[in-house]
Amino acid sequence: MAKVLFIVSGATYWVLKDGTRHATGYWAEEFAMPYKKITEAGHDVVVATPGGAIPNVDMMSLRPSMAGGEDGALELEAIIRDAEVLRRPLKLSDVRLEDYDAVYLPGGHGPMSDLAFDADAGRLLTAQLASGDPLAIVCHAPSAMLATRIHGESPFKGYRVTGFTNEEEEAVGLASRATWLLETELKEQVGVEFSRGPIWEPYMVEDRNLITGQNPHSAATLADRLLEILK
Repeated sequence: MAKVLFIVSGATYWVLKDGTRHATGYWAEEFAMPYKKITEAGHDVVVATPGGAIPNVDMMSLRPSMAGGEDGALELEAIIRDAEVLRRPLKLSDVRLEDYDAVYLPGGHGPMSDLAFDADAGRLLTAQLASGDPLAIVCHAPSAMLATRIHGESPFKGYRVTGFTNEEEEAVGLASRATWLLETELKEQVGVEFSRGPIWEPYMVEDRNLITGQNPHSAATLADRLLEILK
């Protein structure tokens, strides 16, 4: 069976343009659904975070209105509660990529706060991309691509990717309050070819060994694709 590394944000807040702290973390669906699918298929999951911080779930993502109703919220809570790997994450600096068959990054606004600026995250993404092994990244987690730049150049330049769009950020009311927007930064600072589907609809882009998803509902689609590759 395969071993999959989940690189997860350790952030608990995201600083907005006016200096206020917006409570955040990882988005429940983006961790829970891939974790459930991958582990139920018999594969192992290991979690790693900056500094080995215990990941914080964005409580907004557990609201029934955000989780497909009361039953959906309860299912996500149960998966997260039972995922012992969340309580004992590795430090990103200690990760040996050769130990894993695939790497997956869930989003939430947390990565905008830490992974986007984390040298270890940048190093690991660069090495995983070069390895040819699967690298799956969803929603706001492509912000970690910003950390791969050396002298302004990223190995992700020219790749077709998707991620949480400016339109979706506007829809959740944070676009005007954010210091930067993911879609804009990926295009301008990384040089990706950004692709997108309708807002809130599952949408996946695959370019070589890089698989990206647009929003929370895309996480399960990415997990299904990873399982196909890992067979």
